[in-house]
Amino acid sequence: MRPQSAMHAPLIVDLPARLAAIGDPRHTRGRRHSIGCILAVALCAIPSGARSLRAIGPWAQAAPQHALARLDARLTSAELGIRSAPSPSTIRRALTMCAPAALAALARPEEIGVLAVDGKTLRGTATAEQAAVHVMAAMAPGGRIAAQLTVPAKSSEIAALQDLLGPLDIAGAVVTADALHTQPASSRLIAEQFGADYILTVKANQPALFDQVKRLPWGQAPTGATPRHRAHSRSETRTAKALSLDGLCFPHAVQAVRIRRHITDLRTKKSSWTCAYVVASLTAERAGAAEIASLVRGHWGIEALHHVRDATFGEDACKVRTGHAPANLAALRSLAALLLRALGRTTVPDALRWVSHECFKRPLDLIALR
Repeated sequence: MRPQSAMHAPLIVDLPARLAAIGDPRHTRGRRHSIGCILAVALCAIPSGARSLRAIGPWAQAAPQHALARLDARLTSAELGIRSAPSPSTIRRALTMCAPAALAALARPEEIGVLAVDGKTLRGTATAEQAAVHVMAAMAPGGRIAAQLTVPAKSSEIAALQDLLGPLDIAGAVVTADALHTQPASSRLIAEQFGADYILTVKANQPALFDQVKRLPWGQAPTGATPRHRAHSRSETRTAKALSLDGLCFPHAVQAVRIRRHITDLRTKKSSWTCAYVVASLTAERAGAAEIASLVRGHWGIEALHHVRDATFGEDACKVRTGHAPANLAALRSLAALLLRALGRTTVPDALRWVSHECFKRPLDLIALR
């Protein structure tokens, strides 16, 4: 177990103050609980095991007075020092109305060097009449979400990329994305409008580009990296090769990299391999095969976060679909995962279980409430 002193070194400076500074969309008339209190309640309930709005309300109602005081809940009897928790309907209304961009930006780093872009469908929000809500996020190294937005219905991640990156200063940064964004329009947007570099996966959705990259003289390219990893009962060796490009029919691409993964199951001894291709606007002087392969591996971090939100927080089973609530809950789950990882436990589920054992103290320590 990590020393208790680690709980007093907040990962996000002044997180309670940042929660309180988020714009309150509710009408000023009839407000009884501050927006900071309501959001702090939701953020504390999630690492305590609450998987939906229905579960956050009872956590708040069960909170003892010492926890409500730290949450700055409404004081109903000044003489006795008695406080009351926000009701389930108040919490639901606030999370339905709050701007998701503000919640998503709570952990945004001051400087952005690398940004992984990926989208996720919140499957539980689908009905017979409406498609599931789809959110798209940009994540900095370490699991910090820099921006998130809801992709409008009947639109796509490609069209939403400009709005996602628009609020960020990413000049000189590197943006990584999957094959969906390997589009000339996306590459020009990143390089020309935002002044950033890109690393984009090449697959068969761009058949001409895929065929051209696949046919490059990889046998003549020097091997740039062969890192080995052992985890999850697997041994994995990655071999990366890079070639400088001349005349590739893709905007701003100056390098192509091939990453071969050789995987051995340590229990069955069976082996398999995969091959992935990427194109990059980074020159060989700025990043060689090893560096680009490392950045590609880092991109999987956002996919791992999506898995944690599903497997640990039950995101795909959550049927909340009203207003901004799906996107806001997604942002709070990402923030909770970031804070739980900082505890240094073996896994996020281990950290969640440890926090939930004292569910009205440890979550409040986690977000540095005094």
